[in-house]
Amino acid sequence: MEYCPVYAPFFGTMGCTAAIVFSCLGAAYGTAKSGVGLSAMGVLRPDLVLKCIVPVVMAGILGIYGIVVSVMLSGGLALKQTLFSGFIQFGAGLSVGLSCLAAGIAIGITGDAGVRATAQQPRMFVGMILILIFAEVLGLYGLIVALILNTKASGADALCA
Repeated sequence: MEYCPVYAPFFGTMGCTAAIVFSCLGAAYGTAKSGVGLSAMGVLRPDLVLKCIVPVVMAGILGIYGIVVSVMLSGGLALKQTLFSGFIQFGAGLSVGLSCLAAGIAIGITGDAGVRATAQQPRMFVGMILILIFAEVLGLYGLIVALILNTKASGADALCA
């Protein structure tokens, strides 16, 4: 059939892959970059280490966004599916993956500078948290778009029956 080529599931699979790979790359970068700042800050102010671990936790949440979308997309994969459905799944994976990658970079840079600034001036903590929230929301936007796209992909596979 022209609507259901044999290579259509490949794009859905690449969507699952893009979701988890790019999200975890963003989470890893954010964790590593803010972890370096946390370690450097912990030498001078070990009493603030537990308080300033927030950027590391927020970076780890980005990986959860990717795995949620990847599992949802894999549930919609089928041996016979439309090319439309495969492209939608691919777009959903790229949406969450690349937005989480960008959010991870933002969290890493902000977390590194923020915890170092908090060590020098503890009143900087609230400002750091606000900036981290705005960075985390970038990944959440990608998650929302991916969920909306995934609902559009499920109805098109009736053409392949």
